[in-house]
This record gives sequence, structure tokens and C-alpha cells, in this order.
Amino acid sequence: MTTLTPAAAADRTGVSIDTLRYYEREGLIGPIRRSGGGRREYTEDDVFWIGLVTCFRDAGLGIADLRGFVAILRAEHPPQERVAFLRERRSALEQRVTALHRAMKVLDDKIAYYS
Repeated sequence: MTTLTPAAAADRTGVSIDTLRYYEREGLIGPIRRSGGGRREYTEDDVFWIGLVTCFRDAGLGIADLRGFVAILRAEHPPQERVAFLRERRSALEQRVTALHRAMKVLDDKIAYYS
């Protein structure tokens, strides 16, 4: 199995090494394998999870939300619970997008006015 060093995993996922450690401490990824010398070794599965967590963070989910979703996944809850969780978060994200579009319209109007 191919593994990545922390630096390679950070480079591949676009997050810092500190962020990788934070995600691990918070239980959002991992547990991360360790080499005989105690150094972290990231697998492709870990890289996938880091990408998922990063995407959810970009979508505005907080750490508590992410912990909740990870708990649902790890406890092997029925798919309906996973879908319900994701639909709730998607709805909240849709509301944010709508608010951002309104704000952009105001900014565009002001730019046009002052141009």
C-alpha cells in the first residue's frame, strides 16, 4: 500500500500540516497510521476523507457539524439519516448562496452607480 508523508498529504490536499493534525485531533479523519518511528503515513482513503472534510468546510459546515456527520458514518446509521443530514446542510447552503447573490446584486448596483 502506498502511503504519503504529512508534507505530501498536505500538498496533495491543499491544506496545511497543522490542519491535517487538527482534523485528526477532532476525529474528522483517521486514525492515521504511524510508521515504526511514529511518523504519520496517509493512505489514499485518508486523502479522500481530507478532501471530503475540506469540501464540507468550504460549504460552511462547522466542526460540530462535521463531527456529527462522521459519527453518523462511523456508527453505520441507515442511509436515510446520512441523507437527512446532508439535505439539511444543503438547504442551509442554498440559503447562504441566495443571500450572497443578493449581496452581489447590491454591490453591482453600487458599482454601476459610482462608475
